[in-house]
Amino acid sequence: MQRATRLARALAPAFLAAVGLALAALPAFGDDGASGLTGVVNVNTATVEELQLLPGIGEARAHAIVALRKQRGGFRSVNDLLEVKGIGEAGLDRLRPHVTVTGKTTATLR
Repeated sequence: MQRATRLARALAPAFLAAVGLALAALPAFGDDGASGLTGVVNVNTATVEELQLLPGIGEARAHAIVALRKQRGGFRSVNDLLEVKGIGEAGLDRLRPHVTVTGKTTATLR
């Protein structure tokens, strides 16, 4: 019995690491590839919840977008999102097909 316990204790970290890697490989909720995001989000009028539909945008980043929007009085261009902490060129490239600065928010998850 002790041998089985020692073996289980030895293998547990490897198992947990493997599970973590497998979960990390899954697409994130809100990622347009797997979630089926359709439509666009108007970053000038969207709620925190609507912003979280966007790929790579969680609650903290959604709040940061709203705060910057209030500070600036709105976004003139999608490129203005580069001023949000945590959104770089690659992130903006993922967002571009799903964001607008005019019109209605029409984004939904299929």
